[in-house]
Amino acid sequence: MSAFAPARNQPINLAVSRDEDETAQRLWTEEERLAFWDGAARRLTWEREWDKTHTATAPNPETRRGPDFRWFEGGTLNASVNCADRHVAAGNGEKVALHFEGEPGDTRTITYRELTELVSQAAHALTDLGVGKGDRVVVYLPVLVETIVITLACARIGAIHSLVFGGFSAEALQFRVEDTGAKLLVTTDGQFRRGKAVPVKANADQAVSGENSIEHVLVLKRTGSEIDWTPGRDVWWHDVVDTQPRTHEAKAFDAETPLFIMYTSGTTGKPKGLVHTTGGYLTQASWSHEFLFSHPDPEQRANDVHWCTADLAWVTAHTYEIYGPLSNGVTQVIYEGVPNAPHAGRHFEIIQRYGVTSYYTAPTLVRSHMGNFPAGIPAEYDLSSIRLAGTVGEAVNPEAWQWLRTQVGRDTAAGIPMVDTWWQSETGATVLSPRQTDTAFKPGSATRALPGLAVDIVDDAGERVPANIQGNIVITRTGPAMARTVWGNPERYYSSYWEKYQEQGWFLAGDGSRFDEDGDVWILGRTDDVINISGHRLSTIEIESALVTDPGVVEAGVCPSFDASTGHAAVAFVVPLDRSLVSFGHLPDDAPSGSAPGSPALPAGQGGTAETREEWEARRAAFAAALRAGVTKHIGPIAKPRDIVLVDDVPKTRSGKIMRRLLTQLFEDTTLGDTTSLQNEPCIPGIDAVCREGLRL
Repeated sequence: MSAFAPARNQPINLAVSRDEDETAQRLWTEEERLAFWDGAARRLTWEREWDKTHTATAPNPETRRGPDFRWFEGGTLNASVNCADRHVAAGNGEKVALHFEGEPGDTRTITYRELTELVSQAAHALTDLGVGKGDRVVVYLPVLVETIVITLACARIGAIHSLVFGGFSAEALQFRVEDTGAKLLVTTDGQFRRGKAVPVKANADQAVSGENSIEHVLVLKRTGSEIDWTPGRDVWWHDVVDTQPRTHEAKAFDAETPLFIMYTSGTTGKPKGLVHTTGGYLTQASWSHEFLFSHPDPEQRANDVHWCTADLAWVTAHTYEIYGPLSNGVTQVIYEGVPNAPHAGRHFEIIQRYGVTSYYTAPTLVRSHMGNFPAGIPAEYDLSSIRLAGTVGEAVNPEAWQWLRTQVGRDTAAGIPMVDTWWQSETGATVLSPRQTDTAFKPGSATRALPGLAVDIVDDAGERVPANIQGNIVITRTGPAMARTVWGNPERYYSSYWEKYQEQGWFLAGDGSRFDEDGDVWILGRTDDVINISGHRLSTIEIESALVTDPGVVEAGVCPSFDASTGHAAVAFVVPLDRSLVSFGHLPDDAPSGSAPGSPALPAGQGGTAETREEWEARRAAFAAALRAGVTKHIGPIAKPRDIVLVDDVPKTRSGKIMRRLLTQLFEDTTLGDTTSLQNEPCIPGIDAVCREGLRL
């Protein structure tokens, strides 16, 4: 490919003060903002320069369509070339692109030269399987090198990829296969999970058993599990990919060519397939990754080792584990397994082994670390390489924020910089975040918009709310990574995000937020996750944050339930550190060996002595009383949970967001909404059983 842009990124200058940063954004005209994104796009390799940086049409209430965004019109590029080939061309082919670690302990190191060759082989294979520009490919794989390879191979030939979490059910996969009209499904015989080889191919077979457009199922051999085989339809990766030539001539595509479909769960209806296009998405993904995670000194960036812990099917991984880091030529870690297999310190072991410098993870995982290591991370783990940490998924409670900063960042006297990011599948890249060069950080605050973007917090009439009053966060100036539509349903794109403030042209994010006295933004959770108790509007996240300050709490999910006296009441689903509290005669799947589920006398907490049911109930009552007292102390008596339900897990999307509407439905025994977007769908029957057994406190 020819290119007018340099193959090596122009380094971003992070050495600006907070005042300079804020003043620059406040004074930007629209012309200056577009000039900024124009410059960001020039960090990439393009075959043809664009004619116009940006055009947009306003949302149309009559047709219930739009807005129609277009970025870098007339420009052509290839996302795969930007993530692989151009680094080889720049002389960095021997630099490590991926340090892969499998859950069983197998490892693999892939350079940018090898990545380019593997993607080239996969691109040839896709073409041989009849996949071309605009065709959809559903990828149902765990976190493997091949997952990234096939993703980039789709981008290389102009196919549209849609990655599906490897732990999703056959039903969830079937919906995505059918909704996209995919021609190819890529899967594996099995995946390793908690030390076991978990079958996967059977789910894939079930998902493609109905009416669909699937022509082939491409199967990667990972575990050696026994699988069913459909001749003619099913093909092995090692037969059709590994045998291909290791060079491939890539074509450039128009900037608005669809790159991927990302499904996100809604509070009602089926998941929405958000469509992201190539040039704008890659521009913002690449720029924001370097801005947020790269070393402030460009001379030191060659030593960066980035680790985003998300599953590759999540949008966070698309942006900050695939396209962002790889377009910037960064070395990164990818890990197949769960964080507590075969032991709870696996993540810290990986940080030590590869010298990870930036650790980007979800608040739920941080709280899990806190529960596993209440006394702190053992000194045996060398974490001295860590330079910064980040959180994503939902608002991080201050206790988890502080633990991550001082425990993972314990070798930095003042604590490591915290990149507490807020963004969504819809935005494609980070919208709000502190800067790693900030001199002061606020635990739990996403602070302010990144350059080139703008937000506001408004009431239902579109008026800005005063400080410390909850309102709706809206994006008033969107970035080039913004999703263009909902696949097959443009009316839903309009009604979900643009209808409420269509006159102003603002994007409604669906999160409740507030400004503090300094004008910094605090995200309070989904607007449908607000509990109105006797006229007091309380954020579920605020109550959850109060609950997890108790050292006996691993995680908490709070939801509203009808109350005849107060309108709503708060119901808290709490995951206790001592799982024997969940129910008498019940232990979780990961209970210590030697425990006897169903025995009439359980270990008494951590003490290991038998207890009667009366003693067990007294322990539970004391625990619940302590939780309510903690909420009263941190928020006030109005926020005390009316009911407390102790469970082994709470339902979460693959981004780590707690599905609080499901908790309400489980508690009230009403029809469950869509559960296909959960990363831990098997927890639902257990929660339902606890609710039906009347074990609320």
